[in-house]
Amino acid sequence: MTVDTLDALERRDPQEREHDLMARLPQLLARAQSAPGWAAILDGVDPAQVTSRAALAELPITRKADLKSLQKRAMPFGGLAVTPVGQLGRVFVSPGPIFDPEGRGPDWWRFARPMYAAGIRAGGLLQNCFSYHFTPAAFMVEGGAARIGCAVIPAGAGQTEMQVQAIVDLRPDTYVGTPSFLRIIIEKAREMDADISCLQRAVMGAEALPESLRAWFREHGVPHVFQTYASADIGSVAYETATDGVLNPGMMLDEDVILEIVRPGSGEPVAPGDIGEIVITLFNPDYPLIRFATGDMSALLVDTPPSRCGRTNQRIRGWLGRADQTTKVRAMFVHPTQVDNITRRHPEILKARLVVSGRMANDVMTLRCEVRSTPAPEKQALIIESIREVTKLRGEVEFVARGALPSDGVLIEDARDYR
Repeated sequence: MTVDTLDALERRDPQEREHDLMARLPQLLARAQSAPGWAAILDGVDPAQVTSRAALAELPITRKADLKSLQKRAMPFGGLAVTPVGQLGRVFVSPGPIFDPEGRGPDWWRFARPMYAAGIRAGGLLQNCFSYHFTPAAFMVEGGAARIGCAVIPAGAGQTEMQVQAIVDLRPDTYVGTPSFLRIIIEKAREMDADISCLQRAVMGAEALPESLRAWFREHGVPHVFQTYASADIGSVAYETATDGVLNPGMMLDEDVILEIVRPGSGEPVAPGDIGEIVITLFNPDYPLIRFATGDMSALLVDTPPSRCGRTNQRIRGWLGRADQTTKVRAMFVHPTQVDNITRRHPEILKARLVVSGRMANDVMTLRCEVRSTPAPEKQALIIESIREVTKLRGEVEFVARGALPSDGVLIEDARDYR
């Protein structure tokens, strides 16, 4: 067995790591309090007293779902960024809108760790198929690649035939992007009778990766497939590792985060191994996050031997769903408030439910609308246009009779097949 990690931090004794994280907490809190938003949230907190997980758990939760309202009150980052906006490297705009900063430090999103764990090395060439438009995923990859020392084809999303031709001509060894788009590329390559066998690994993110789809990639010539867990506010959270070509259980936690798994809605930590909401405290000098509730569900991996890859950090079981109705469609979050926004634009809609169906990589988004009587076709076209404008995604409309939708408060139903 070969132990090969990005740096020695990943191989630390767990007690040494825990001691270091707790020792850094007071400085993190003091820096956060220099930003007006955190000063209000952490009012009365003495950073010097927060040197343990128990003390951290006494601090208030700040929810990802609150970012939109916080940012409306104090543009652009809700008073949570320490670095002035003009001194940042980039400002991103996610649907909502929600604004996310990027500082100027190297590998700012800490994405070199998941990429290195997937086998990306200096001198390699990867095709970066995350979008470069408004959102940060592509730039997470760019920062990680620069740290490792490999070259990047800035392909972005779309233009599938051009993607295939670039792979044929330039022979990258790695694809980085969403699972759904790699499937589209492979299917297009088969249609074009193009040789893309140079792709030996794929680093996936922004969507769930069911085992059936991972197996499909292997069957179609991509033997090494890795999943990452990251977000536009935090950057890298956790990632898969392998030893001698075999995936290790769970996802390895990043070195610069403190993870808590809490009971959704309460902020109270659950027992080790129980499923709950992921809460992150992030050591980031520009955008520190303190007990930031992601809305994602997971659980700590417990009662398992140390990972054979040699990394010693905590591991989680991976993404296990959402604590609220927010869901991801083609790598974009769709929120209940957006469904409400669409409904309010069209008085003919009495009630609506957004149903996400199909199989992963083939999502179908349909807004089911209760109406008194079926509207004219031009009304349907206007609703479809609103779906696109509000969510930045394509969607269909289905009209149903009054009373056909359940009165259960559900605005988004995830009916996808995850097998």
